[in-house]
Amino acid sequence: MGRLVPAVTRALDVLELFLHGDGTLSAPEVTRRLQLPRTTVHELLTTLAARSYLVTVPDRPGRYRLGVRTYQLGSRYAEQLDLASEGRQVAQRVAGTCGEAVHVAVLEGTDVIYIAQADSTHAVRMVSAAGRRLPAHCTSVGKMLLASLPDGELDARLDGLELTGLTSDSVTDARQLRTALDAARKRGVAVERQESDPDVGCVAAPVRDRSGRVVAALSVSVPMSRWDEERERELAALAVAGAEELSGRLGHDPRPGAPPRSLV
Repeated sequence: MGRLVPAVTRALDVLELFLHGDGTLSAPEVTRRLQLPRTTVHELLTTLAARSYLVTVPDRPGRYRLGVRTYQLGSRYAEQLDLASEGRQVAQRVAGTCGEAVHVAVLEGTDVIYIAQADSTHAVRMVSAAGRRLPAHCTSVGKMLLASLPDGELDARLDGLELTGLTSDSVTDARQLRTALDAARKRGVAVERQESDPDVGCVAAPVRDRSGRVVAALSVSVPMSRWDEERERELAALAVAGAEELSGRLGHDPRPGAPPRSLV
């Protein structure tokens, strides 16, 4: 591994300060927060402003904010993101932690499509595949995605929909489904027990993009032979952690300055 360049590190430290507060800073504030010499801070701010990474704030002399170059870099990064690829990497990390099957799915109409997966390491396990399509109301990922829709859009998608079951435990009553969606929305986790597969239970959490919009859901699936209330709580926590990590990879930061939640 090569040596870190101190001047570059300092410049990045300066830029990262603008992620907090109201997004504007003065040279004295940068000096105080980074504990750097005033001359060094002045040179860093001048250089970053000359390259359009920072700009002065109109009508607020001596204050800076992020410039257009940072937006261009962020946009370029977002363009190169591949949800399926990023989801597969996170799914593998979560599966490696719990040994259970992990899936990432997106909503299409009233169905979910699984775009990434990691298999369980157990002999008795759920068998699935990326590209599989299932009715959203029968799955934990689908419930989480439906619960994340604005009320008007949810109504439009469910209006007149026949809730066909996949098992005897599937939700086929519209009022019961809405109750389940309300619970998922409040808890931040959706649960389904034997609703898409008579031998499997799943928990799912929402994945958000940099705008905060829910774009996918990540689930952990386990055979009912290994399911109990304590295991459900453990897997729910892992699903949330995995969804937060994937959200972070997509640029979402729910708490400015807070590090992404770790799986280890």
